[in-house]
Amino acid sequence: MSLLTHLLAVLFGMGSWVSINGLWVELPLIVPQIPEGWYLPSYLSILIQMANVGPLFVTLMHRFRPGALNETAVIYVIIVLGTVASFLLGFFWKETVVVAGVSRSVALLVLTFFLATVDCTSSVTFLPFMMRLKPQYLTTYYIGEGVSGLLPALVALVQGVGVVHCLNNTQSLNHSLNGSVTFDLQAQYQPANFSAEVFFFFLSAMMLVSLGAFLLLNYHPAVAREHPTGRYTNGVKEKSQKNRKLVEQKPMMDPYKPPNQNSFGTGAYSWMQVLYIFVILAWANALTNVVLPSVQSYSCMPYGNKVYHLSATMAAVSNPLACFIAMFLPIRSLLLMAALTVVGTGAGAYIMGTAVLSPCPLLVNDTSGGVIIVLAWIVFILTLSYVKVIIGVILRDEGHSALVWCGAVVQLGSLLGAVTMFPLVSVYSFFSSGDPCNTKCP
Repeated sequence: MSLLTHLLAVLFGMGSWVSINGLWVELPLIVPQIPEGWYLPSYLSILIQMANVGPLFVTLMHRFRPGALNETAVIYVIIVLGTVASFLLGFFWKETVVVAGVSRSVALLVLTFFLATVDCTSSVTFLPFMMRLKPQYLTTYYIGEGVSGLLPALVALVQGVGVVHCLNNTQSLNHSLNGSVTFDLQAQYQPANFSAEVFFFFLSAMMLVSLGAFLLLNYHPAVAREHPTGRYTNGVKEKSQKNRKLVEQKPMMDPYKPPNQNSFGTGAYSWMQVLYIFVILAWANALTNVVLPSVQSYSCMPYGNKVYHLSATMAAVSNPLACFIAMFLPIRSLLLMAALTVVGTGAGAYIMGTAVLSPCPLLVNDTSGGVIIVLAWIVFILTLSYVKVIIGVILRDEGHSALVWCGAVVQLGSLLGAVTMFPLVSVYSFFSSGDPCNTKCP
């Protein structure tokens, strides 16, 4: 087992969602300086779902023209595109253009669409590429995916994004003989330690690191020795085009076998088990990628700004931690998968309940309320992230096509989550946020 290959797999996986994750954590700094204001998150949600045209194209190519799409070339293109788009954001994110008499951040929205296309397409290209390495490196790749959310969150904390101080705004009222004094706390957001431009350049550098890791995964002799099979020339694995096409054309499920027989990849799983695995995968990704993150501020802010930042940070840490646990305890039990999904969904239900009750959820005036909501976020991310990794490990053994469909189902789950939550959050304003300094509840 090569330590270098593990490191490269982490850095490669880091490039999967680092750009969009970074954009989300930077919103508190961006929003006050653009004409869209807090409508921007809604626009971002729409752009990300429109960007699913990328994975849709790749999936259809794998289905109808197997072997025709050069997977390595696609990965090079999307990583370079992500690097350039992140770099250009540093220069143009504040630039506006008048459209139909209204000032719009056209450059920001267009570049965000490119970043979303890059990250969405990575779901159906990065995972299948990991088929070229031994199975243990897939778990390491998932750690990199977790780092793609953790690293921007930590840099944003250093930057000081969203740090609030409550200032005493006492006012004296002398309309009567006795006079009166009103005590009020006013939320004041502190200036960041460094600008959004620097943050976007950092994201571009992270994409560049991911590109370097991908180059080494393709050409470094030490990595070539970690390929499962094949012969090597100059330290680099060679495989005939014919064999590659045979692997690509290997069906995930054989439609000609009777439904009661095992027919998934290696034949270890029946049709019902395959459906069960993909339903859980879609459900877990809908919850972790869209549904609960869209209400995180509503579930945490009533308990205070510190609780909100702690929950966001610990949730970001829990993802790679779950992947790290799966590296040493890869339990493939479908029963355990169901149990962990139930536990994670239960924690998610509590989080959703606090968001619905915001700005006055349970135990809002008690320290235990903040402790419970932080623990709920940790359990939620930890359990469902483990489930997603184990499903990836299972599908990796079922062949290249299975991993392509794995990425497609991930994006489908996220799409369904976005379609569900967007009208609730952005159109009907179903959730109410608490004032970080003046939440008054009975």
